[in-house]
Amino acid sequence: MSFSRRAFLGAAGLSALGLTGKAAIDAFALQPPHEPASTPAGTRWAMVIDPKKCLEAGDCTACLDACHRTHNVPAIDNRAHEVKWIWKESFEHAFPSLQTDYPPDALRDKPVMVLCNHCDNPPCVRVCPTQATWKRSDGIVMMDWHRCIGCRYCVAACPYGSRSFNWSDPRPSIAQITPDFPTRSKGVVEKCTFCEERIARDEPPACVAACHAKALVFGNLNDPESDVRSLLRSHFTLRRKPELGTRPAIYYIV
Repeated sequence: MSFSRRAFLGAAGLSALGLTGKAAIDAFALQPPHEPASTPAGTRWAMVIDPKKCLEAGDCTACLDACHRTHNVPAIDNRAHEVKWIWKESFEHAFPSLQTDYPPDALRDKPVMVLCNHCDNPPCVRVCPTQATWKRSDGIVMMDWHRCIGCRYCVAACPYGSRSFNWSDPRPSIAQITPDFPTRSKGVVEKCTFCEERIARDEPPACVAACHAKALVFGNLNDPESDVRSLLRSHFTLRRKPELGTRPAIYYIV
């Protein structure tokens, strides 16, 4: 079989390009993620949710609306393609492994708010090939939508269903775009980021600020004097699917 000089040079060029491209991708993926300069050392952000207070507010969606409006989350009717950062699930669905056949009567069959759990041991981070998702030193599990290649490994790895994939361009499904927060594009994953942009301004997450029932409390888990630590000392709380060892930073008062 003959192999011309032109074909040889072409194959060599493609091989070199492939090696160079792989090196570029590897270098891109291995760059250290950005760490916030404004967060004090030793901070571990966490949230405590009181579902009973939430239920007392009736069919309130103030926290969901504030979150989705602040972060340009599209409103897509197709449930197979919907994008959500926070939402409500039935108590039984949110806590399927609760070791009792008798959940609290006040919460039985009732909705509870759920979101990314910002786990201490997040499986989504371990499977991401480009470090598009990573855990900051303050515990926030972050997303870089420019790094995301749409492989959806993180979606499969998350045991809480807390990640959404943009099957189409989300921008036409945003009623009014908030210019202070970036919109996403087709083919990337998104989720709650604990409003890290608000935390950097010393403001609480949008959902917490919008909750008139004071059912959501946010703070530094490592500060013994913080509101979240005070609630954890004085109430019995649950975390979702604790048997998985992910150690969520979202606690529910029951």
